[in-house]
Amino acid sequence: QVQLVESGGGLVLAGGSLRLSCSASGSIASLSTMGWYRQAPGKQRELVATITSGGRTNYADSVKGRFAISRDDGKKMVSLQMNSLKFEDTAVYVCNAAIATFSSSLRLYWGQGTQVTVSS
Repeated sequence: QVQLVESGGGLVLAGGSLRLSCSASGSIASLSTMGWYRQAPGKQRELVATITSGGRTNYADSVKGRFAISRDDGKKMVSLQMNSLKFEDTAVYVCNAAIATFSSSLRLYWGQGTQVTVSS
């Protein structure tokens, strides 16, 4: 059983910063691409950032230059540093990861999400 648990969300003033973390646990054999998505009220889930096992990153245009994704495979963790936050960054942020366990092949897992609210 694999679990992804996010932390670090909260309420912040526009222009402020937050750091989200997502920890993976369970019988994990390997971690592939990890990422963050977000869903604002009334909107579809959208990609925020991804990072491959080799460290290659990809960002949504709306967050380039403000957000930074990183990973620590030893801790089985992916983080998202969010700077210069804007009101429109308000959303539930969800992490995902492509994980192979000792009993199953690579598949995508999702966390439950953490709320980020930016007040203007």
